Amino acid sequence: MFDYISKNPKKFSFTAGVCSVAALPPYSLWPILFLSFGLLFCLLNRAASKKDTFFCGYWFGFGYFSVGLAWVGNALLIDWQTFGWLYPVVPLAAGGFFGLFTAFPCLLSGLFKAPVEKYLSLPAFMTIFEWLRSFILTGFPWNPFGSVWCWSDYAIQAASLFGIYGLSWLSWMIFAAPSLLLLPVSKTVKISAIAIPLAGISFLFCFGIWRLSDIPQPETTLSIRIVQPSIPQSLKWNRAHLEKNFADYISLSTQKPLDGVDFVIWGETASPFALDADPEHLRQILPAVPPHGRLITGMVRYEITPYEHYRLYNSMAVIAANGSIEASYDKSHLVPFGEYIPLKKYLPDWIRPITEAIGEFQTGSGPVPLKIRGFPDVGGLICYEVIFPGEVVDKNKRPQWLVNLTNDGWYGASAGPYQHLETARLRAVEEGLPIIRSANSGISAAIDAYGRIIAKIPLNQRIYLDVSLPLPADLSTTYGKFGNILPLILCLLNILLAFYFSKRKLIKSVFS
Repeated sequence: MFDYISKNPKKFSFTAGVCSVAALPPYSLWPILFLSFGLLFCLLNRAASKKDTFFCGYWFGFGYFSVGLAWVGNALLIDWQTFGWLYPVVPLAAGGFFGLFTAFPCLLSGLFKAPVEKYLSLPAFMTIFEWLRSFILTGFPWNPFGSVWCWSDYAIQAASLFGIYGLSWLSWMIFAAPSLLLLPVSKTVKISAIAIPLAGISFLFCFGIWRLSDIPQPETTLSIRIVQPSIPQSLKWNRAHLEKNFADYISLSTQKPLDGVDFVIWGETASPFALDADPEHLRQILPAVPPHGRLITGMVRYEITPYEHYRLYNSMAVIAANGSIEASYDKSHLVPFGEYIPLKKYLPDWIRPITEAIGEFQTGSGPVPLKIRGFPDVGGLICYEVIFPGEVVDKNKRPQWLVNLTNDGWYGASAGPYQHLETARLRAVEEGLPIIRSANSGISAAIDAYGRIIAKIPLNQRIYLDVSLPLPADLSTTYGKFGNILPLILCLLNILLAFYFSKRKLIKSVFS
């Protein structure tokens, strides 16, 4: 059996990558990683050359990302007559590019010859390249390996210590360890191969139980109304429906009196009108503003340059009852191939139809707390900005809560909206801050500072939700203070240990 697997490394590494997707939300079949991570590790130990090692990692990543991100192609089906032919390109491009982020870690771990050194180095290099994936070409850190623990409120509490990258590091340590039992290693190593997964999983749940059992009383509670109109994506930007879509938001917001409501929250680009330059639509919106609170909405904002050119921004606005825009935020992490085209001038002519259909949005200045008179400072996150660990708040001016406005209607009833929600939960745990998430078609939710969902609106439901959001008594977490330094230190320690064991064996062989 092992000989057959070793003779077909590409096939089985690809299969291992595909199987790993089943561990992600919303499926959460996490025990399968013992098989998939273990299979990859065994293939790496049987690889005959650096080339084989590289392609074992590449085909693993190709399978993981091509299947795990295939739902992104659903956006092309909104206008399927124009863009439907590009659908197969999405999984091929995702696997082809992101497969490099597992290929190079495997290649680097292959520099170590013995199984123990390989085992120590592989989690480190996988985690480092996962971190690199968060900023290369503006970054896309979707589906980090540590997100497989999102099925449990307890297991993800460790993200408050070392973030999602620490969870990814620990995941590789846990799920790859048992495969050492199949390799020629010492009895001590075989005992460790059983002990490490038991200790790692025990740590996650014991720490989580302890953290959630000692929660201080919140200092403040906000009364919030989340509005989810579930407007079909095919109609959202249809000129004939813009006024109706706008009216739907207002109608849902006012179905019940707003007395006692602090904030009404609308989704990303809920207003297709530039409210800062459109007094008529700003006047229309006033019934949806709480009399003693604020409305937070997504909108498109235009800025005119001295040369009479327009700059387009994906923005968030805080509107007071008197009709003034009290604060605003411009999206700083733009979606590649969604809000701008990277390296546009170098792309081939056959992809021109899609590049011409995408607006060139401008980049905002980054996360800043929005000052709202009489209320705690709030941090704004638009769409997938919430997926970037360590980049969701201003470290020097931390807000007391976060608002994530998004529109996942592009992706239909796929894994995407569920994974986006779980990502928001992870950011809440990392930063120790509650998050309100308002999505056009769902999943909208209120998440406390421990990543627990207080209430949510399911996918594709047209409804509003009133919720009381507890603000944290203690705003600090270890990860919030130190960011990605701690998981990178763990990776460095693994690599140093691998070098130590390697050198010790070399010295022994010289003097034996």
